[in-house]
Amino acid sequence: MSTSGPKQSIYESLAGVAQALGHAHRLELLEHMAQGARSVEELSERAKLSFANTSRHLQILRRARLVDTERRGKRILYRLAGDAEVVGLMKSLGRVGERNVAEIGRVVTDYFQARDALEPVSRDDLVARLRDKRVTVLDVRPEDEFALGHLPGALNIPFGQLERRLKELPKDHEVIAYCRGPYCVLSFDAVANLRKRGYKIRRLEDGYPEWKAAGLPVEAVG
Repeated sequence: MSTSGPKQSIYESLAGVAQALGHAHRLELLEHMAQGARSVEELSERAKLSFANTSRHLQILRRARLVDTERRGKRILYRLAGDAEVVGLMKSLGRVGERNVAEIGRVVTDYFQARDALEPVSRDDLVARLRDKRVTVLDVRPEDEFALGHLPGALNIPFGQLERRLKELPKDHEVIAYCRGPYCVLSFDAVANLRKRGYKIRRLEDGYPEWKAAGLPVEAVG
């Protein structure tokens, strides 16, 4: 049996992609780049990694064609090599993990579902509510991520500022919160905290990257 045919060539290349995904730091870096293009310095700060370590992980992701670079003036920025495909790949990885890996299922139950057991709002449902102007969309990501891109008309209150900016949120109709993606704790914690204070709040089914990858409209600052 031949081991150098077209199928084997494809499998070898796919194995390289899978290997590039095989590190927690690289998955986190992909999540940060899913919010928008970032420099090595910015990614290093976000992921709390050294500059050298961040650069090494980015080069592995780039060799696997999961990220690209672009020059803006004197800056080199890293971005996902195809938002829809890479975000979809990460989402599929999460689904397989939740179904087949006991530890992932335990964390999802003990941490995430404990903070918000209600069914999240689907993207299609939110699109309809936005059209009818029946909802306030709350983005709890940091301000710089919001500036790179966000859902139309979203109100940006970073999670750390919620306590002092509660008056900006309405109590007479529903609030839908979102953040970086399905495992971003910010929206779960925001929902838990605000629900205790009497707000009608639910969570979007995933986050900004999935919304953008689905081809839905987004806005940016500036």
